[in-house]
Amino acid sequence: MGKLVALTLLGAILALIGERLLEFRERMNASREVESVEPQNCHLIEGLENGSEDIDILPSGLAFISSGLKYLGMPNFAPDEPGKIFLMDLNEQNPRAQALKISDGFDEELFNPHGISIFIDKDHTVYLYVVNHPHMKSTVEIFKFEEQERSLVYLKTIEHELLTSVNDIVVLGPEQFYATRDHYFTNYFLVLFEMILDLRWSSVLFYSPIGVKVVAKGFSSANGITVSPDQKYVYVADVAAKNIHVMEKHDNWDLTQLKVIPLGTLVDNLTVDPATGDIWAGCHPNAMKLIIYNAEDPPGSEVLRIQNIFSEKPRVSTVYANNGSVLQGTSVASTYHGKILIGTVFHKTLYCEL
Repeated sequence: MGKLVALTLLGAILALIGERLLEFRERMNASREVESVEPQNCHLIEGLENGSEDIDILPSGLAFISSGLKYLGMPNFAPDEPGKIFLMDLNEQNPRAQALKISDGFDEELFNPHGISIFIDKDHTVYLYVVNHPHMKSTVEIFKFEEQERSLVYLKTIEHELLTSVNDIVVLGPEQFYATRDHYFTNYFLVLFEMILDLRWSSVLFYSPIGVKVVAKGFSSANGITVSPDQKYVYVADVAAKNIHVMEKHDNWDLTQLKVIPLGTLVDNLTVDPATGDIWAGCHPNAMKLIIYNAEDPPGSEVLRIQNIFSEKPRVSTVYANNGSVLQGTSVASTYHGKILIGTVFHKTLYCEL
């Protein structure tokens, strides 16, 4: 009798695991193939071959690019090279990428940059906040940008027990920022467990020198985060749920969900066009190809533009899509005056004139 109960229980567990794995494949769009959408005036940027996971652009047209991310479960073509921050001037006719020098006092050998965010102070000083993963932990590094010297001056490292598995940040004041925590666990196998069971324990945090608090939760995997031009709303990409959450920001920094925009593709980083308020999203059309990388059948790329965000039916259009033959694993798209930079988790960077 005991054996029968044990076998029945084992069968039920295996059936549940099988069901969850099938659901996981569906959430990852494992069967999706990409239909090509490629603008005419595009070319790859020389010197950016090891990823450009996040991009943030100053009003002047200077673009900051985080490169060389080493992330659990993701491919990496230069595992022994530290990460870098690159700069591009999008006002140039043929913009080139230049690695920024970092001042003494910062351990560049352990630099593993992920999400980035620019903050411009009242005196027009530019600060760059960078999510860093030294030893696969999470910190936020603060740098001051010296434009003439084309360098970053290291100022401070922020650490906190709640700031784990940090993916992206958006800075809204001096040492005040929202951060996405893409997973509850930090161990790779527990992360897989969390993803397969779709535990929805991912969250958004708010940091200030006074303290850190959870301001939104219940995400499958909160990823990219950005803010509307008037700073009244915060947009959060839930990559595994394939949608964008539109959140209202309150005076105490808490967030309240207003709406969810379903997209049907796995949304990574978000940027906002300051002139129009449109959201630009770097997306993974088939994330299973990211998790199980095959150079013969690589992950594709997709860039979406979301217009009329607050209308009943926002307009979603595909600006770029590729099956991986040109660009693999797109994570971000950022625009400036009709030009667009498309970055990737571990691959190359594409520049287009729309």
